[in-house]
Amino acid sequence: MYELGDYIVYGNNGVCQVIEIGALGIQGIDKEKEYYTLQPVYEKGSILYTPVDNDKVVMRRVTSEEAARDLIDDIPNIPMFKVENDKLREEKFKESMKKYDCREWVRMIKTLTYRKKERLSQGRKTTSSDDRYMRIAEECLYGELSIALGIPKDKVESFIQPEDNDQI
Repeated sequence: MYELGDYIVYGNNGVCQVIEIGALGIQGIDKEKEYYTLQPVYEKGSILYTPVDNDKVVMRRVTSEEAARDLIDDIPNIPMFKVENDKLREEKFKESMKKYDCREWVRMIKTLTYRKKERLSQGRKTTSSDDRYMRIAEECLYGELSIALGIPKDKVESFIQPEDNDQI
């Protein structure tokens, strides 16, 4: 069970903070059931409610600072996806996104960054699908690492990848 103030990853909603735990005073909702009231960190003004015992949506603690630093150190060793077919790549990305895992997001970003460089060197544009998955993976990864490392989200990319280093 999470505590008030905890930061958690809540499915596609990204990083949320637990701001209340208890029954909801909403008509038609079971008064005996406990809920988390979640505030998405990067969507101010939005509130989510989920049962404490929810097993349909991935809910996990934000990675620790130590684990975040270990992940960053290991980025050069995290392999890219090796899928040449566009349809299969998109399926692989969809499958990967359902894991809500920082290493998977790094794999996607590395793969998409490499793919973008390749396409641009051939005089081709990136695909809308690639752009969408890159945006999602960066949003998820940078949002979680921001909380874990205690740095602003817009500074995470440069923290992970200093200008003289091409990790991702």
